[in-house]
Formats: sequence, C-alpha cells, structure tokens
Amino acid sequence: MISTNANPTVVLVHGAWADGSSWQRVIPLLLKENVPVLAVQNPTSSLSDDAAATRRAIHSVEGPIVLVGHSWGGAVITEAGNDPKVKALVYVAAFAPKAGETVGDQVGRYPAPPGLSKIKNDGAGHLTLSEEGWIHDVGQDLPEEETRILSALQPPLPAGTFMEKVSQPAWLSRPAWYIVSAQDRVVSVELERELAVMMGAKTTELNASHLSILSRPDAVADVILEAVAAVRNA
Repeated sequence: MISTNANPTVVLVHGAWADGSSWQRVIPLLLKENVPVLAVQNPTSSLSDDAAATRRAIHSVEGPIVLVGHSWGGAVITEAGNDPKVKALVYVAAFAPKAGETVGDQVGRYPAPPGLSKIKNDGAGHLTLSEEGWIHDVGQDLPEEETRILSALQPPLPAGTFMEKVSQPAWLSRPAWYIVSAQDRVVSVELERELAVMMGAKTTELNASHLSILSRPDAVADVILEAVAAVRNA
C-alpha cells in the first residue's frame, strides 16, 4: 500500500490520445504542497479497461482520495470512483455521463466542436487526431512544437470506446469540482458548463484550450488543492 499519512492522495486520470505524462506540470505543484500524487496509466482501450486500471490505482492507496479526470478521464472517474476511499472528484474539461449514458451520447447533444472533424480512422477501427487538430483545436494555447510532439506520441483509440455506458456515476454521492476550458475546441464548452451544473460542482472557468492541464497548470492545481483541503477538513 502507498501510505498517505492521513493526507488525501490525488489520483490523476488522463484523457484519450494521451497518457499519464499529461499531468507533468500539475504534479510538481501538488508535490510542492506535500500532497501525495499517483497518475494512472490507462490503456484507453475501453471504459471498462480504463476503469479497471483506475480501480487498481485506487486499491494501491491507503487513505482518502481526490480523484481527478481530464476529458475522457472524466467518464473513467465517473465509473471507477465509487470506492469508499474516494472522497471528492475533480473534472477538468471532462465528460461525466449519467447512469446508462455514454460519452457519445453527451457529445451528440451539442454541435460538434471543430476538433472533432480532425479525427482520423485508420480503417481498422482505431482513431487518432490529426496533427493539424492538435495544433489548432486541442492545444492551441501551447507552443506548436509541443502540440506536434503530443500528436506524435498519441496512442490510437478504439472507435467503440465512447459507446460504453456508465453504470453508477460516482458524482451522485460525492462532492465535485469542475474546471471549464472556455476556449475548448474539442469538447463542447456548453456541455462542460451543463455537466458542472448537473453535478452541483464548484466551478472554475479558465480562458484556456482543452489542454489546460498543460497550459494553465497553476490554475488546475489550485482547484485540486481546494478539493484536497475540503477532504482534509471534512
């Protein structure tokens, strides 16, 4: 077990076409405040696979947890966050399906953001985002060189991943925080705002791209630390 010394551990869940290094700028800020951190390396092969990987990470932690999800990771923490150790949820430009709902259902409720038109199918049922999409629609507030690297590193996503239904949403029984990316071009900003209201989440809106975890790590860390403080003082 990973000891937390009664301090909440932050467990970070990355999004699609990404890995745990997505949190590389947030993690040092949390560690600086002596907050234990664990980043999940999800396979991004299905909701059930990613939820299982996240549950394994949760199981490895002793003590209370603040579970954080970015983008697709929001669906993962919604599904995997029902463990009693999970005391709070933080969503960063993230999906949060209801029971019986899929991420695809949520995407379809609003006009498609421009970034979704940059998704490519390899012909074998795996999706990636074009380099142009990374530069102009996913991380448009990051240096172009960085978004090109992210494009080159992205793992493919099975096309059916967004069609798997959530069973019991963790946000129904836990306090939630939500960070809206006001300049998001890959997840509908209107959807983000709707989900924050639906969950009764304490909401912060950043003038940032979908990748606020890289372009605005200080602001993202501040919200996570607020959730940590709330759990610590509960």
